[in-house]
This record gives sequence, C-alpha cells and structure tokens, in this order.
Amino acid sequence: MFLKGEQVFLRALEPADANLLYEWENDMSLWPVSDTIVPFSRFVLSEFVKDATRDIYDARQLRLMIAQTKSGEAVGALDLFDFSPLHHRAGIGLVIHEKYRRKGFALETLHLAQHYAFYTLMLHQLYCNIGKSNSESIALFQKAGYEITGTKKEWMKRPEGWEDVLFLQLLR
Repeated sequence: MFLKGEQVFLRALEPADANLLYEWENDMSLWPVSDTIVPFSRFVLSEFVKDATRDIYDARQLRLMIAQTKSGEAVGALDLFDFSPLHHRAGIGLVIHEKYRRKGFALETLHLAQHYAFYTLMLHQLYCNIGKSNSESIALFQKAGYEITGTKKEWMKRPEGWEDVLFLQLLR
C-alpha cells in the first residue's frame, strides 16, 4: 500500500475506478465545491485514469483514491493540483463519498497527504480554497493545521449570489 493509516490508505488510480469517478464527478451536489458545471463522460474519465500514470512533475497534478484499510473499498479521492516544483507548493482537495463522511477518513487522509507532500515531494506548503459557507470543510482543514490566510471577495457565483472564498495554507 502507498500511504497507510489506521482507517484509510491512499492508492493510485486503477482502470476499475473510472466507473466510481463517473458517479462522483457527475454528482451535481458536489459541483459547487469542485468548480464544475458540466457532466463528464465515461470515456473522458477512462482516459483520465489511463493518463494518471504520468509523474506529478510532468502532469502537475496527482489524483489518489482513498480506500478503507480493512476492506480496501474506495471511499473518496484526493487531489494534489497546481503542483509547482519551483515554489515547492501544491493545492489540495479531497472528497469523501457521502455515506462515508464523519468517520475520520478525511482528517486521516489529510495527514497522510501532508506527510507525502512534505517528506516525499519535499514541498514547503499546501493550500486550499474553500467557500466561506462550507463550515465543515473549513473546520476539517483547520483541525489538520491549516490557517486561513486570506479571503477572495465575491470569488464564486452561486444561484443565491456571490460567495467569498477562504484561502488556507499549511506551511512545513
């Protein structure tokens, strides 16, 4: 196993994950936090999985599946994106499927990802952008040690109006 904790481990994408990603990426309830407004085809996601073997230094991103340690069942996905070897930083985001939330999987995943980012990739910082109304995600990242270091005013357009986005960072 790649990075293993008590409850979850992180692993590379497998061809069979394309169907699960199809389900998750096309869940419209997740679109506001993933900045998506159109569905993904099975073909596009199959190609994405095939391309996921590219090195993070080449692709500038890395998607890993989050799986339960006991069963091996996938419970979510983690992304390192906007990887900058020059500035030693990357963005981080994760999704835990709804039926697996509030079990500690997300926090353990963040700790595993932070260890990989800081001690394998030798990054100096990880960052994320979270809508101000997403109090659960803000609390999660703060519990993992991230600090709110800025606000992007009226950054995202929502059906109910503009929303500020908080910028959070974790420095090594």
